[in-house]
Amino acid sequence: MDKFWKQFKSGTDIRGVAVDGVEGEPLNLTDDTVASMAAAFLVWLSQKTGKDVSELKVAVGHDSRISAERIRSAVVNAMVNCGANVLNCGLSSTPAMFMITLDKKCDGSVQITASHHPYHRNGLKFFTPAGGLDGCDIEAILNFCDEGRLPETCDGGRVENIDYMNEYAAHLRDIICREVKSENYEKPLEGFHIVVDAGNGAGGFYAYDVLEPLGADISGSVYLDPNGMFPNHIPNPENKQAMQSICNATLSSKADLGVIFDTDVDRGGAVDNFGAEINRNRLVALASAIALENCPGGTIVTDSTTSAGLKKFIEETLGGVHYRYRRGYRNVINRAVELNEQGVKCPLAIETSGHAALKENYFLDDGAYLVTKIIIKMAQLRAQGKTLAELTADLEEPLEESELRFKIKAEDFREYGEKVLADLEKFANEREDWLIADDNREGLRVSFEDAQGWFLLRLSVHDPIMPLNLESMQEGGCRKIAAKLYEFLKGCDMLDLSAIESYIR
Repeated sequence: MDKFWKQFKSGTDIRGVAVDGVEGEPLNLTDDTVASMAAAFLVWLSQKTGKDVSELKVAVGHDSRISAERIRSAVVNAMVNCGANVLNCGLSSTPAMFMITLDKKCDGSVQITASHHPYHRNGLKFFTPAGGLDGCDIEAILNFCDEGRLPETCDGGRVENIDYMNEYAAHLRDIICREVKSENYEKPLEGFHIVVDAGNGAGGFYAYDVLEPLGADISGSVYLDPNGMFPNHIPNPENKQAMQSICNATLSSKADLGVIFDTDVDRGGAVDNFGAEINRNRLVALASAIALENCPGGTIVTDSTTSAGLKKFIEETLGGVHYRYRRGYRNVINRAVELNEQGVKCPLAIETSGHAALKENYFLDDGAYLVTKIIIKMAQLRAQGKTLAELTADLEEPLEESELRFKIKAEDFREYGEKVLADLEKFANEREDWLIADDNREGLRVSFEDAQGWFLLRLSVHDPIMPLNLESMQEGGCRKIAAKLYEFLKGCDMLDLSAIESYIR
C-alpha cells in the first residue's frame, strides 16, 4: 500500500488531520480522500454481504468535532453518488452507531470521530451488525482506495435524516427501569443526584435524555453542550484534568455520583460521593463485580497493565478468573469473544482506559452502557442500605504507579523491540529475585518481593515506542524497580532512555 493511504490506519480506525493550521500537521483528511474511503467501505461491505452497492443501507453519525459536518457531507455524498441508501444520524455516540445496525437493519455504519484526540484531528470508525471492524478490514478498505477499486457513480442513492439518539436513550432508560424495579417504576432514579461531565463531546444526551426523565437531579452537570474545540478539558477519562473536573463537580454539587465520558462515549468513568475516582483498576474491579454476579466463576479479560491487586480482587474476592491480554480494546474484546466460543464463560472484556464491553451488550465497548450498569447497581445497593464503595472495598491499590515511554530509534522498530524483550527475558531468568509472571500475554512482566511491585515492558501496538509500566506497594518502590531494569536497558543502544535516566536520578 502506498504510504499516503497507509498513514490513515490507526489500529481498527481511520485517523487523520481534518483541520488546517496546526504546525507540522498538514491537512490530509480532505473531502476527496474521505469520499474515497467512504466509497471503499461500500466495496468492502458489498463483498461482505454479497449485495450490490445499490442495495446497501448505511448509517452515518458523528461526534462534536469542528470538522464533523464537512466530513459527514463528504461521506454521505460519496455513498449516495454510488447508489447506496444512507441514514444521516447527525450528532451521535459511537456505540449508538453500532446499535443502529441492529435496530434499523443496516448493512453497516460509519461514525466520524477521533475519540479523545485533539480538535484538529478526525477519523472514521466502521461497524456491521457483527461489530466493529478489525485492523485487517481497515487495511482492505485503504487498499481499495490505493488501487482505485471504487464503485462507479450512479443514480438511485438516497439519504434519510433520522434522530436515532432518542431511540438509543430510550433503550438505556428502559434497562434502568427494568433492572432497578423501584416502586415508582417510571422514575427509578428519584432521590438520586447524579452529575455528568460530557467534556463538550457527544455525551450530553445522557444527562438530559436518560437521567433526568427517570427522576434524577442532574444539577451541577458540566460541559454538556457539544463544542468541537473542547475548551474546558480533554474529553478523556484517563486525563487527570478531566477526572479532576468531574470530581470537583460531584463534590461541589454534593451529588451521589459523578460520571464522565470521552468524546464519542465509547468510554466512561465515575467518581463516588466522596470524590474518589472509579477509574482504571477500580473501574475494572467494579465492572467485574457487576458482571460476575450473573456469571459465577467467570473469566474477566483485561489489558496487560492491570494491577496485581486487581488480579487478587477478581480471583480471591469475586471468585472469578483474571485473564490478562494485550493492550488495544479490540484485542481484549476479540479475545473475550474467542474464549466464549471455546466454552469459557466470559462476561466482560475491559481495558484500564475505560473501554468496557459486556457479553450481554454484544461485546460493544459502550461508556454509556457501563455507566448505566453502575447506576443500576448503585440504586439496588441503596435499597439494601449499602453503597458502591462496599463492592470494591477489598481492592488493594498500589501506593505508586508510573508509566515511562522509550522511543525506538531502529528503522525496523518492531524487530528491535522484540529482540529487547527476548534479551530481557533471558536476563530476568538469570536472576533469582526477578519473578517472571506466568499469566502475561504481552511483553514481559516481572515482580520483585523486596520492592513489593512489578514492571511491564512491552512493544506499542502501532508506534516505535516501548512503554514501561511500574507499580509498587511501598514508597520509592517504583524507582527501585526502574533502577534494577536500567541495568539491563543501558545496553540497548537503539532505545531513547532519557525518561528512565531522569526518573531514577
